[in-house]
Amino acid sequence: MTIDSVLLAAGHGTRMRSKLHKVLHPLAGQPMIWHSLQALKAAGSQDPVVVVGHQAEAVRQAIGSEVQFALQEEQLGTGHAVQQAEGMLRGKGDLVLVTFADMPLVTGETLQKLIDRQKSNDGPFTMLTVIAQDPRGFGRVLRNADGHVMAIVEHAHATAEQLEIRELNASAYCFEADWLWDNLANISLSPKGEYYLTDLVEIAVKQGSTVAAVVLDDANEAIGINTRVHLAEAEAALRRRINNEWMLAGVTLMDPSTTYIEAGVRIGGDTVIYPNSSLQGETQIGAECSIGPNTMVRSSQIGDRCKVFASVVENAKLENDVDIGPYGHLRKGAHLADGVHMGNFGEVKNAYLGPGTKAGHFSYIGDATIGKNVNIGAGTITCNFDGEKKNHTEIEDDVFIGSDTMLVAPLKIEKGARSGAGSVITKNVPADTVVAGIPARAIRKLTKE
Repeated sequence: MTIDSVLLAAGHGTRMRSKLHKVLHPLAGQPMIWHSLQALKAAGSQDPVVVVGHQAEAVRQAIGSEVQFALQEEQLGTGHAVQQAEGMLRGKGDLVLVTFADMPLVTGETLQKLIDRQKSNDGPFTMLTVIAQDPRGFGRVLRNADGHVMAIVEHAHATAEQLEIRELNASAYCFEADWLWDNLANISLSPKGEYYLTDLVEIAVKQGSTVAAVVLDDANEAIGINTRVHLAEAEAALRRRINNEWMLAGVTLMDPSTTYIEAGVRIGGDTVIYPNSSLQGETQIGAECSIGPNTMVRSSQIGDRCKVFASVVENAKLENDVDIGPYGHLRKGAHLADGVHMGNFGEVKNAYLGPGTKAGHFSYIGDATIGKNVNIGAGTITCNFDGEKKNHTEIEDDVFIGSDTMLVAPLKIEKGARSGAGSVITKNVPADTVVAGIPARAIRKLTKE
């Protein structure tokens, strides 16, 4: 049985009070609509049709090419929005999932339950409902004395008695495809001048058909986002979900309430995340690492058994057994090989530090290639910018750089060389040579034992 899907994302979202389209606001590091698409994918739907309208081009650019788009030029309600996908889907799938891009916490597992229930339903569709004390403006689900769904009454049109109902429409549906396309045109115009998809319940009931319902186990899935208050509620709920998944997968979170892990992050087993840490973007962290406290890692790769203490790591790569911090800063292009140590208040940008190299505290290494087993003394700086362009520094293996050394690029320091503390090196240094002074001059050649 093939499953088509329609994701509604055409509305203005005026209550967000933002220039950014509502469904593009980030949630756990991804646009809100991304989460809805992931749920559809997990439920087995391929090439969903996304109905766009307001800021259509911005939504298209954010999603990419993995979906189909239908344009709702004039926003005339949810029923009218689904109609825009008819020409693309009619005659293809057996079932049609209809979901909303501002309901990003609905999971693929829940959508699969909706599909499975419809497969066993002899009626034309199954809807998702939730029992909640806070109605959040959702439509009320009306049932008869036998418990059968009879109608959905929108919040704005509900009577005082109907407003007391706590079973709410959670805005996800699984339709028998032919029935859906045949009956969308039967929806009447509402007093607000819109065509409500929810009116299909009454249409089905009048035809003598059964509308089935799946009640959500987790009411948080029904958090719909219309304001930034709702966005914060959804962020908190999603953060709890993500953190729980990682703890169940073998990652220790010392304080989940202060740990922020975005949706694209991957973490190895027996890694410990300490409080006030934020893992963002496409970050990958290996096994048995120690991250935090007070650490941010963004779109970086961290190998096994690394320690990152009270530091910032952005677009960087750490191999295995690396430790940095506290107060280290790895910027774009930083690459620390196996066993590198970077002390407190160190900064690395667009530079490679070879295996076993140690960069002392209060150092800046930018636009450099550093070999293995190099000692970078405290206060060392690569002077890489001449006012017009960035210049490169190369330091070969087994070099010892004394504290407070200035390395004026472009510069090459060959294998085994050493510099005295406080030196300003402006010229290339031959292998096994000791230099010192301002500017640095060769003072002796090292003898090999």
